[in-house]
Amino acid sequence: MNRKPAKQIKPRQRGSLELLCLSALFSAICFVLTAYLHIPTNNGITHIGDGIIFLAASILPLPYAVGAGIVGASLADLLSGFPVWAPATIVIKGITVCLFTRKSDRIITIRNLVALLPAFVVCAAGYTFYEALVISNFATAVTAIPSYAVQTGASAALYIFAGTALDRLGFKKIFLKND
Repeated sequence: MNRKPAKQIKPRQRGSLELLCLSALFSAICFVLTAYLHIPTNNGITHIGDGIIFLAASILPLPYAVGAGIVGASLADLLSGFPVWAPATIVIKGITVCLFTRKSDRIITIRNLVALLPAFVVCAAGYTFYEALVISNFATAVTAIPSYAVQTGASAALYIFAGTALDRLGFKKIFLKND
C-alpha cells in the first residue's frame, strides 16, 4: 500500500494585518504616554512615549515600527497643543527607530541598549536644531537639552523595564514566531 507522507505543517507566520494591528497598539500607547502623561517644560513637554517607540523598533519590522513611532508621536504633537513640533517629530522618530534592531529573539540586547545613546543624540540634536530654526535663537534652543536627556533617560528606563518583562514572558518567541 502506497501512502503519501504526512504533510509538514509549518508554523504560521504573522500576516500584515496582525503586524498592522500591533503597530496601531504601539502607536496608541505612544500617543497616550506622550499627550497625557507628560511634564510641561519651558520648551514644550518631557514624556516617556519614546520608550514605546524603542519597544516597537525592537519588535516590529522596520516599516511598521517607523509608522507606529511617527503616527503616535506626531499625533500627540498635533492634538495636545504643540503642532509646531510635528514636522521635526516625524523626521526624528523615523530616524530613531532605525537605530534599534529586531533581529534577535530578545528585545533587550546589547545592540539595543547601545542604541539608547544615539537615540538621545538624535532627539537632542534634532529638536535643538529644529527649535533654533523655528525661533531663530540657537542659545535658547540649547537650554532644552537637559529636558531631552531626562526624556530619553526616562523612556530608556521604561523600555528596559517593559522589554525585560516581555523577554521573560518569551513575547517574541511566542507572538512573533517565524516572523
